[in-house]
Amino acid sequence: MSGHLEPIRLPANQPPQFYRGGDAIAALRGAPSESKFGPEDWVGSATTMFGQETNGLTKLPSGVWLRDAVHENPSAWLGAEHVEALGDSTGLLVKLLDAGQRLPVHFHPTDSFAKRHFDSHFGKTEAWIVVGTYGDDPRVYPGFKETVDKATVNEWARTQDAPAMLEALNSVAVTPGDTVYIPAGLPHAIGEGVFVVELQQPTDFSLTLEWRDFLANPEKAHLGIGFETAIETLDTSGWDEERLGSIIKRTAGEAASTVDLLADGSDAFFRADQLRPAASVSGRSTTLSLDPSFAVLVVMDGSGTLRTEHGGEYALRKGETYVVPHDAGQSTMEGDVTVIRCRPPAPGKRERS
Repeated sequence: MSGHLEPIRLPANQPPQFYRGGDAIAALRGAPSESKFGPEDWVGSATTMFGQETNGLTKLPSGVWLRDAVHENPSAWLGAEHVEALGDSTGLLVKLLDAGQRLPVHFHPTDSFAKRHFDSHFGKTEAWIVVGTYGDDPRVYPGFKETVDKATVNEWARTQDAPAMLEALNSVAVTPGDTVYIPAGLPHAIGEGVFVVELQQPTDFSLTLEWRDFLANPEKAHLGIGFETAIETLDTSGWDEERLGSIIKRTAGEAASTVDLLADGSDAFFRADQLRPAASVSGRSTTLSLDPSFAVLVVMDGSGTLRTEHGGEYALRKGETYVVPHDAGQSTMEGDVTVIRCRPPAPGKRERS
C-alpha cells in the first residue's frame, strides 16, 4: 500500500450553528446520549464557515487539514481530469444535517452571482437525501408556490414577515428515501424533524430572508451585500407540482444494489448513490465494484468491507464516515451494509466558471 493514498475514517466534525439539532447524528454515530452534538456534521470538508479561518474544515487523524492535504497533492486526491476541470477544489461539501427546529427561509447564490459578489468560482447548489424523520409532521419547503415579485420579497425581508414567507413556499411531507435537489437561487427551508445527508457546492453562502429569531443581525443574513442585491439571485418563479416533480425523487422502494439518489441535472454539481451489496435480485450478497473517484462515504446501516486495489481493507459500520481519495483506485464493497456514496461531478460534466 506504500506510495498510494487510502481511505480515511473520519471523526465527527460539528462546527457551532445557530439552530437546534444533533440527536439524530449522535444516534447514527452511536455517541453517548449525554454528548453535545451540533446539528451539522461537515464530512470530508475542505470548506470553512463563511468568514472564518478553520471552522468547518475536516482535520485528518494525522493532524493535517484535509484542505491542505488536497492542495499539496491534488491529482492523487482528486484525479487528473478533476484537477483539469476544477483545480484543487474537491468540488463538494457533504453534511449530516439534523433539523431539531425548522430552519429559516433562505436561498443560495448561483455561480455567476457568487463570482461577482463573493469572488468565488462556486455558488451553492445543494441536495438533500432524507435518511430519517421524527415528530408529528416532517416537511421541507422548496420554491414559491406562485410567482412573487421581488419588491414583495424585499418587503418581507425588511419587515421580517416570516408567516408570509413560509406561506408562499411549497410544503412537502417527506419520509426516508426521499431526495430533494435545490438549484442555486431556489428559496427553501427544512422543517423540524428532518434528518438529511446534504450534498452541496463547497461554499457557505446562505442568504437568509427570515433572519429574526435565528441570526444576530441582518448583515449576517445578506452577507454584507444588502437584501436588494441578494434578491437578484433569488428564483421568484412559481413551482407547481409538475416542476417540483423535476427536483423531488422518491427512492424508498428501490431494491437495486446501486441506486442513483438524485434528480436529473444534479450530476453537473455532484453525485450520490445508495450502495447495498446484499440487495441483489437473487437475494445473494454480491460484490460492488467502485470506479476510482474522490468520495465521501456515510455508512447508514449494517456492516461490510471496503477493499482498494492496492490491498487496503476497511471495516464499514453504521455511523462511520470515510473520505476516499482517487488514488485508492478501483475498489470493491461487500457485506450487509447500506452506504451513501457522495462524489463531485464526473470529469467533463462541469468546469469552474
